Amino acid sequence: MPDFSRDLWCILGLPFDRVTLQQASGLMQRAASERRPCFLSTPNLNFAVACLDDAAFRDSVLQSDLSVADGMPLVWIARALGLPIEERVAGSSLFQALREQRMQAGQAPLRAFFFGGPPGVAQTAHEQLNATPSGMRSVGFASPGFGSIEEMSQPATIAQINDSQADFLVVALGAKKGQAWIQHNLPQLRTPLVSHLGAVVNFVAGTVSRAPRWAQKSGLEWLWRIKEEPKLWRRYRDDGLALLQLLATRVLPCIWETRRHRPQADAYAQAGISCRRDRGDCELLLAGVLGAPNIDRLRAALSQAAAGSEPVVLDCTRLQAIDSAVLGSLMLLYGYCAKQGRPWAMINVPVPVQRQVRLHCAGYLLRALP
Repeated sequence: MPDFSRDLWCILGLPFDRVTLQQASGLMQRAASERRPCFLSTPNLNFAVACLDDAAFRDSVLQSDLSVADGMPLVWIARALGLPIEERVAGSSLFQALREQRMQAGQAPLRAFFFGGPPGVAQTAHEQLNATPSGMRSVGFASPGFGSIEEMSQPATIAQINDSQADFLVVALGAKKGQAWIQHNLPQLRTPLVSHLGAVVNFVAGTVSRAPRWAQKSGLEWLWRIKEEPKLWRRYRDDGLALLQLLATRVLPCIWETRRHRPQADAYAQAGISCRRDRGDCELLLAGVLGAPNIDRLRAALSQAAAGSEPVVLDCTRLQAIDSAVLGSLMLLYGYCAKQGRPWAMINVPVPVQRQVRLHCAGYLLRALP
């Protein structure tokens, strides 16, 4: 089941964990040492924009075990909305932090496997990573070419990855295809840490250099990326135009709504949150004002709902307001229902609440899952 204790916040329709780079690194180290599955997603602005119109791509983030904000525009939006996502956690930085981890006495380096990338780059990354001692070493690589997901998921390919006993599978197939490949093969993979980190393979191999730290922190890394890979300029142009549209139609109106209708502190204590099973459905009854102050009560109810197999129905007749934290947690249950093929429906949602959901780009939650 999903971990409903995660401190999640919704930004542009996706859930993001409230973690620093150091905390994310620690979570992944523990998952590796315990051989506990951890599917990491690293959405940036391009990722978030694409998810607006691609349900399967979006669901791959909703069904991740850890989702970090890999893009300064996302951090800026979070700050403008008053959300506690204050630090960019880039996938490349997270990989580097794991590579530079301090080794304890008797501790073995983290074992990485590179899958994908341009021809020959995965092998070069493998060799470069092992050229100098660090907290990570490569135990294998594979370059599957440009076939379909099914063609790149042959039993021999999965066996090669599993037989390497890797702790961290680094996938580089393009964001959409990479996330889909991971989703397709996750049940068969025995590697605890799995993530699509397309640029990492190039950075480790040395075929592309990463931007200086000042550019990363100032939000100007995209200029450096265009210098290194000129073909990316169209992507960044389109992302910039999409960002302007989202600011005008979603972010700024959301800021206005949030400041205009700020609930009183005692409203959270009076909220109604309950889970019951009735006539073959699992009903979540939500009433009053739901938000970060009473999120623990909601998490408990969501966990109860996830424990069954019945259709999930959220009765919002008496719901007055929700915030980004509530949406982030609801997304976990929604993603779990989508994965299990369980029906989902939000019913009797008041118009003001519908508006709040849509301003957070989470309107898909209002649509029923068959």
